[in-house]
Amino acid sequence: MLKGHQSWIFENKPVIRSSATVVGPFEGRGPLAHDFDIIHGDSMLEEESWEKAEKILIEQAAKLAIEKAGLTKEQVQFHIGGDLMNQIISTSFAARTLSIPYLGVFGACSTSMESLALASALVNSGAAKFILAGTCSHNSSVEKQFRYPTEYGSQKPPTAQYTVTGAGAAIVSQKGEGPVITSATIGRVIDMGITDPFNMGAAMAPAAVDTIQAHFRDLQIEPGYYDLIVTGDLAKVGYEIANKLFEKHNIPIHQTEYADCGMMIYDYDTQMVQAGASGCACSAVVTYGHLMKRMRMGEIKRMLVVATGALLSPLSFQQGESIPGIAHAVAIESGGGN
Repeated sequence: MLKGHQSWIFENKPVIRSSATVVGPFEGRGPLAHDFDIIHGDSMLEEESWEKAEKILIEQAAKLAIEKAGLTKEQVQFHIGGDLMNQIISTSFAARTLSIPYLGVFGACSTSMESLALASALVNSGAAKFILAGTCSHNSSVEKQFRYPTEYGSQKPPTAQYTVTGAGAAIVSQKGEGPVITSATIGRVIDMGITDPFNMGAAMAPAAVDTIQAHFRDLQIEPGYYDLIVTGDLAKVGYEIANKLFEKHNIPIHQTEYADCGMMIYDYDTQMVQAGASGCACSAVVTYGHLMKRMRMGEIKRMLVVATGALLSPLSFQQGESIPGIAHAVAIESGGGN
């Protein structure tokens, strides 16, 4: 199972039996709108607060993923997930509603692939038959916590990113029809001394490249093995830095299509999102919605999804800490299932 220093090979090829995505109205006006299951017309979701609305997003995505898998929640052994709110309250309170044995994780915006990698490892080992993996974010709750409240109306620099309102969830199973998970690489925490919370791309790009480099080294493959390599939410600034780092480290990324979820979900010409998208839901809804659709249509045979995260908190920022980055990679291949 362990391959190299920080990668896992899943010889039993766990199946992504289903996936589900729920987004807000702003995401519903973007270029990937047709690839999402539920698009809400009101970002409050008729709740009393942004945080309560965020909880509803992950609850809906989780319930829909379970339903699409042809299961009941009683058949799901474990729920693995997390988010950006204090002590991952959105996912934890949703887990209270779902009442599925729960493992809460935090990887900031890398949580989508962190939860999927852990779910795959457990299913591959026989520790579970069905696991729910998922994550969420809400623009108004996250911006309020990590930067400035939306109501404040502060001007943002070009390096800033726009937090995605949405949730993505998947059911990972031992058997079934759907794409299979073949490997995962767990990233190291990389800190380049970035201190600007309005420049997450610069903080996360080195971690993304480090994890991708480790994946190739551990599995002894090159980028051309994949039809697509997609990073989580580096957006324009981080994407440019990543490409420069690929060149610096002699990684032939040109062998494949390289894209970034943070540059895919919004329309730069009509939506004011500065450098692009961010948030736990960014890589989650793009992967579980748009990329899963492309894989089902046969456009993608093999892809490596590298979700990235900035490991800061309001407390660490107030104490003058820098912003470390993390990235976790999961390899997904099309397949008829087990």
